[in-house]
Amino acid sequence: MSDETINHWNIIEYDGEALSEKDEIIATELPVTVVVNGVEFATMVCSPEDLHDLIVGFLASEGLILFYEDVKSIDLDEDAGFIYVDLHKPLPEDTESHSKRFIGSCCGKSRQFYFKNDVKTAKTVLSRMRITVNQSLSLMKELQEHSEYFHLTGGVHNAALCTLDEMLTIRTDIGRHNALDKIYGHVIKNKIRLSDKLIVFSGRISSEVLLKISKIGVGILISKSAPTDLALRLANDLQITTIGFVRGNKLNVYTHPERLLEVSGTEA
Repeated sequence: MSDETINHWNIIEYDGEALSEKDEIIATELPVTVVVNGVEFATMVCSPEDLHDLIVGFLASEGLILFYEDVKSIDLDEDAGFIYVDLHKPLPEDTESHSKRFIGSCCGKSRQFYFKNDVKTAKTVLSRMRITVNQSLSLMKELQEHSEYFHLTGGVHNAALCTLDEMLTIRTDIGRHNALDKIYGHVIKNKIRLSDKLIVFSGRISSEVLLKISKIGVGILISKSAPTDLALRLANDLQITTIGFVRGNKLNVYTHPERLLEVSGTEA
């Protein structure tokens, strides 16, 4: 983290015995409005790091771009709180579809999506990747060891793009969905092949998080936190392996356990 993103706050701390003054490091929260092709599209609050990755991932998640080449320019004005994006193509006529709830079905299976946009951008993941219990535990340990800003503030989430054996890229944000959009943006900008990649994550597995994993296109999500029931129903349908409560030497496999080598019996 750069010095510009570190905020100090003078607090009064009670340690169980006495009150004392203390300098506390606080997570930075930046509100930004995204203007696409001259139209105010969305306002979000986020951490100020890796904003370019965030916006690219957000645009892809919202279905506005498929490739990085769809973006003509991105201009950041952090002081004013605006991000100006020009695309090489026009906005969809129904620019509010990303905020309208949609419930429907697809391929004969019941799917419940929060937004119409998710129907267009969420996809079934056909990854043949397999992972062991020890690899899952080791990757979570590595994420924890690299979560410096969380240890300083306790107020951010971390997401990491990984192979089976190492963490490739980590992104941090006050919003767990923003951290995933930053990973998505990094993937799109660098044209990263995802067939041998997975995501390790610090936050709760909500339906929104699960849908973002589907949009990114990885088949395995490892989290230290709990899932929701809707997230698991979506994961079952979209063929995503969800591994949660990865803490110490324990974990829970909730969906598509066939990707766990100990369950499938498949050799690596």
